[in-house]
Amino acid sequence: MSEAAYINQEEFDQIIGSNDLVVVDYTAPWCGPCKVVAPLIDRLSEEYDGKAAVVKIDIDKNPDNPKKYGIRSIPAVLIFNKGQVVETIVGKTSYEVFSNKLEEQLRA
Repeated sequence: MSEAAYINQEEFDQIIGSNDLVVVDYTAPWCGPCKVVAPLIDRLSEEYDGKAAVVKIDIDKNPDNPKKYGIRSIPAVLIFNKGQVVETIVGKTSYEVFSNKLEEQLRA
C-alpha cells in the first residue's frame, strides 16, 4: 500500500496549482487521533490515484500553512477543488466519510 506523501509549503503551492482535486491531511507525529486517520488517508491516496492528489502536511514543520486555512485542531482534512477549500473534516472519522466527500467533488 502506498502512503500519502508529506509535503512542504512550496510543494503545496505546486500541487494546488497543478491538480483540480487535492486532499490535504494536517497532522503531527505527537497527535494520537492523527495516527488513526493516517492509514485512511494512505488508502485514499492509493484508491484515488490519478483522480485526486492526496498529501499530508506536518503542522510542526509547516506552521504557516495551517494558520492560513484556520486549522485549530488536528487531524484536519481539507479538500480543495480548483484551489478552493470545499470541505473541512476535523477529528477522527471513517474512511467512508472521506471517500464520500471526495466522490461528491468528482461528480461536481
